[in-house]
Amino acid sequence: MGTWMRDLRLSQLPRAIPEIDSSRTADSMVNRMEAAVAIIVRPRIKMDLLLIKRATNKKDPWSGHMALPGGRWEPGDSNLQKTVIRETLEETGVDLTHQCLKFGRLEDFRPQNPTLPIARIAPFVFAVPPKTEAWVASQELESIHWVPIDLLTNPATTSSTAILSSGLSRRFRSYHVDDEHVWGLTYRIISRFLEVYLTDS
Repeated sequence: MGTWMRDLRLSQLPRAIPEIDSSRTADSMVNRMEAAVAIIVRPRIKMDLLLIKRATNKKDPWSGHMALPGGRWEPGDSNLQKTVIRETLEETGVDLTHQCLKFGRLEDFRPQNPTLPIARIAPFVFAVPPKTEAWVASQELESIHWVPIDLLTNPATTSSTAILSSGLSRRFRSYHVDDEHVWGLTYRIISRFLEVYLTDS
């Protein structure tokens, strides 16, 4: 076991995040309307969380958004955990099958916009070694961002952003990091992760 795996900050995660039970991991009813994302933490001097910025693409409903690595289930994936491992490697070059810790799975999230092509998103939590690097490994991405958890939990980081939808401008709560707004589903998932992580800290 690498010494980084004994980092006390990581020891909070197994207690804070529900165990993955076999019935949920099997995802026997998984289909193309379902997706998975990875909450990846990296224990350096500060605990970092991996975010991506999606490339601008008119065919992508999340075009230009800040997001967590992940994507839609494909027939070759035996379950949604396999989906998120495959997608993370394809997008960022981070291999979640090698020298990483798999913790648990948060509750599923559903988009609030009924027009989106995904009905359910499963967030899985991983920790990777301190020297782990990520890069833009797919044309679907514009950039990679390692964001300190301390920054996300700082009240000054919580903001809001105006989004134009169906000709109307609406404001959504967000995290303002690296001159970008993290909002929508990603904001909701990260907020839930921070809630369970900090509850046991």
